[in-house]
Amino acid sequence: MNTSDPVNASGHYSDKWKERFAFFEAHGGPSAPGFRPALKQLPFLKKVKINFNFFAFFFGPVYLFILGLWKKNLCIIAIMIVVSVALNIVMDMFEFRYAKEASSALGFAFNALYGQLTNYAYYLKEVKGEQGWNPFEGLRW
Repeated sequence: MNTSDPVNASGHYSDKWKERFAFFEAHGGPSAPGFRPALKQLPFLKKVKINFNFFAFFFGPVYLFILGLWKKNLCIIAIMIVVSVALNIVMDMFEFRYAKEASSALGFAFNALYGQLTNYAYYLKEVKGEQGWNPFEGLRW
């Protein structure tokens, strides 16, 4: 990224966010063809820094609201509610004996989802000016 872009011109981003933004700017989002090969060339800790957000993992809904990603956050919360209610109904119908463990695993999965989605979503909002409702925008599955 050059010095005329808003990320470097504005001093309010940490070096960690600047590095993430620069990587996304150079290689595209996770679904871009050049993203995965570029990510594989990085050392392990850099891969984690670019691809995962630990604050989002531990403080998901609150952290996304703080970052201003409220539209994506509301969608993820709605998905969490629907999936949790449906899972609880099914587990009650079949008297699943590991319901508590399954609910904990589902919570962990949603935390991991927050950790995975946040960096690129924040890049889209801050650098590209895109603030859509789709929390999975630009991601590979």
